[in-house]
Amino acid sequence: MEKVLIWDLPTRAFHWLLVVSLIAQYVTAEWLDNAIQWHFYIGYFTLFLITFRVMWGIIGTEHARFASFVKGPRAVWGYAKTLFDKDSPESLGHNPLGGLFVIVMLLLVAVQAISGLYMTDDVFLDGPYRQLADEETLAIMSTIHHVAFDALLYVIGLHIAAVVFYTIYKKQKLVPPMIDGAKETRDLGIFHSRMRLALAVAIVAAAIVYVAIEVYPPTPGAGEYYYY
Repeated sequence: MEKVLIWDLPTRAFHWLLVVSLIAQYVTAEWLDNAIQWHFYIGYFTLFLITFRVMWGIIGTEHARFASFVKGPRAVWGYAKTLFDKDSPESLGHNPLGGLFVIVMLLLVAVQAISGLYMTDDVFLDGPYRQLADEETLAIMSTIHHVAFDALLYVIGLHIAAVVFYTIYKKQKLVPPMIDGAKETRDLGIFHSRMRLALAVAIVAAAIVYVAIEVYPPTPGAGEYYYY
């Protein structure tokens, strides 16, 4: 057994930046007054993170790729049956059940971020896509935005509970590898984090979000920020 690199630096950075951004979104929406502009900005950053992770999940390092951990129902059920077995082997990357939670969380964050593009503070600030939708669509998007966040809270709670469960019951440490990227294993890990590729992916992801936020939506006319 020796420590080998499993989680590349871009994947680890995405994980912790997403944690920070979700906390910041909650704080700016629920705890702070007059912070909605920051809530919008953080939402755009979150959308960038999700865009980056989707792209990195296709062309990133081995264990970051969706192909390495997105499994079918049979594999997920087969792993779930061994969940309470203390001696079950530790997965090198995400296990099939954990991989399912990754996809669910990414989808929920994406849905919340996209629906947030239609939101308003009912005073000065509108999301960039609010003008493109009718009232019925806006009502649906508002409902989705809040329901997705409530669902996300449950998924986050399950994720934290799973980390505690694996650490205490199965004696498998999940947090340290997400900090330094390394696990003790007899298997081969990855040799590097492919940082140049990650930088290129980040630039493309930022460009996509910039076009979606600043270029594509129509520019509001004078007075359209105000409601009477």
